[in-house]
Amino acid sequence: MADETTLTAHKVPELTDAAAARVAAIAAKQGAPALLRLSVEGGGCSGFQYKFGLAEGIEEDDSVSETGPAKLVVDAVSLDLVAGSRIDFVESLGGAAFRVENPQAAAGCGCGSSFGI
Repeated sequence: MADETTLTAHKVPELTDAAAARVAAIAAKQGAPALLRLSVEGGGCSGFQYKFGLAEGIEEDDSVSETGPAKLVVDAVSLDLVAGSRIDFVESLGGAAFRVENPQAAAGCGCGSSFGI
């Protein structure tokens, strides 16, 4: 039987309904497919930072999850750092943004765009 760490390491992140609706709305305005790509790059105040963008297609090494009208695609390297995460879209007086709830993040910054493991 696989332990919880192994299961989390292979779990593709998921979009909330709010995030999926926002991806679909942005994609419709741009005439693009409702594919949100999440990747991780070195940088930010905590060591790693999330990068979001619409994808034109799904690559061979991508992992994909689907919520309603939208799909989230994550490359194999980034998947190790965001496995088990939940991506939400939140609006507040400070603005609107996609937020990542990453169970692997040991540290994060105040703005929520970078994290450490």
